[in-house]
Amino acid sequence: MAGERGISATSVPEGGETARDAKVPRTERGRRTLRAILDAAAAEFGEKGFHEGSISGITRRAGVALGSFYTYFDSKDAVFRALVRDMSDQVREHVGPALRGARDQIDAERAALLAFIRFARTHKEIYRIVDEAEFVDPASFRHHYASTADRIAARLRAAAERGEVRDDVSEIHAWAIMGMNVFLGLRYSVWDEGTPPEAIADAVAQLLARGIGAATSSRADP
Repeated sequence: MAGERGISATSVPEGGETARDAKVPRTERGRRTLRAILDAAAAEFGEKGFHEGSISGITRRAGVALGSFYTYFDSKDAVFRALVRDMSDQVREHVGPALRGARDQIDAERAALLAFIRFARTHKEIYRIVDEAEFVDPASFRHHYASTADRIAARLRAAAERGEVRDDVSEIHAWAIMGMNVFLGLRYSVWDEGTPPEAIADAVAQLLARGIGAATSSRADP
């Protein structure tokens, strides 16, 4: 799950918009408070789920007063929507730097997956939160995946223009890469961490570069 080579964005910027449904803080102290609330919401919803999680649980984890929560969010639904966007931003920001030094697009995809596996191992809650978004806020759920696939598709098209990948890459390839990364993260970050991330990334890079057909295969196109 990664964006194009060279991404710069922050979940809580100094000015302009922050995650949707969060009021923009005007001071550094306010930005720290908002960050604490979002991190606490990730822990609360990641552990208890949306329906069992509570605003009081979030403020207790964040160490802030209830009034501070309502300074930035109008409801539990609002903080959840903002959290889904924020976690998408965190993935993008974490993966972005890994792409910049890639030798070519296959190496970039390897770097993206490697960075995502490492991120997911320290943010396992992202899976529960994004999965619940499908039912709590379908628009956020769809945006999370659609925006990720759009970034992958854009970098694949750019790579095709550079002659690094086949020239017929499409949205289908972007969604396939994203889907593969999502489930690899689930299997090797959430369910089990026994396999070295580098081994996973290497295997996928070889898959992208060569496919899985036998070298001697003479299968005709349908």
